[in-house]
Amino acid sequence: MSRRNKITIVGAGNVGATAAHWAAQKHLGDIVLVDIAQGVPQGKALDLAEASPVMGFDLKIVGTNGYDETADSDVVVITAGVPRKKDPVTGKFTSRDELVEINRKIVGGVTREIASRSPNAVLICVSNPLDAMCHVMHAESGFPKERVIGMAGVLDTARYKYFLSEALNVSVDDIHGMVLGGHGDTMVPLPSHTSVAGIPLTELLPQDKIDAIIQRTRGGGGEIVGLLGYSGYYAPAAATVAMVESIVRDRKRVLPCAALLGGEYGYKDLFIGVPCVLGKGGVEKIIEMKLGDKEKGMLEVSANAVRELVALLPYGKGQAT
Repeated sequence: MSRRNKITIVGAGNVGATAAHWAAQKHLGDIVLVDIAQGVPQGKALDLAEASPVMGFDLKIVGTNGYDETADSDVVVITAGVPRKKDPVTGKFTSRDELVEINRKIVGGVTREIASRSPNAVLICVSNPLDAMCHVMHAESGFPKERVIGMAGVLDTARYKYFLSEALNVSVDDIHGMVLGGHGDTMVPLPSHTSVAGIPLTELLPQDKIDAIIQRTRGGGGEIVGLLGYSGYYAPAAATVAMVESIVRDRKRVLPCAALLGGEYGYKDLFIGVPCVLGKGGVEKIIEMKLGDKEKGMLEVSANAVRELVALLPYGKGQAT
């Protein structure tokens, strides 16, 4: 009997637990859910496992507060970290610099624990600020760049496609497009590379409506927070599991992911969202698209935003400190 894939998800909050749910439903492999909160990963893992007779997945699903159960994982998803918080006295939010430093320590510690037990795993970063945390995971793990990947582009692209399908009143299955760049306000939707069943988007929507959808996509996360009071998790978890599936099943899907560039698109030693072929080895190929001057300009703005975050990290090139 062949060995089943093993998937570890660090962080049993909304995104992590929902990713475990999607992964189990797709029969992607045994699942280990890790969290520091006593009882939380154990309870969520047990609850999900108890759904297996109904949903028909025969998998081992465990929850733990330690890392020994994660040994020899094929893919590890790291969602750990804290969001920006509002000080109840001053009313000020956690600064960007403070957030980077807090999450650097959390994500760095998790990465070291994982890397020591699963030296051949592919790491997927979901923690924010995502592009900076990818650099942390790469430095702390010592893994080759192909096996450290950030989840952002799949989520941003999903939102972009949904908003377009809503505006055009057509199936999401017929919309083809992609969002590049960093995760946040500087992401780069590509209307010139977007089509509906092969028909260029620009033939179907006026520019002002396309621009409005681009802005809504950039603020997609904030729109959810405004409605719920906290971040969305169904779409981020689904986007994460799409990446996991392509890796563990060696599907070679072309998905927009944060990858460490080595000269592609004119950038080097920077994690930026670009089209990647995902397979057993992680990022097996980066596809370079032809961008117009406006798109190149937007990508440069996005790259600069990532550079500013990376500059806050206390790492030498490719080394942990």
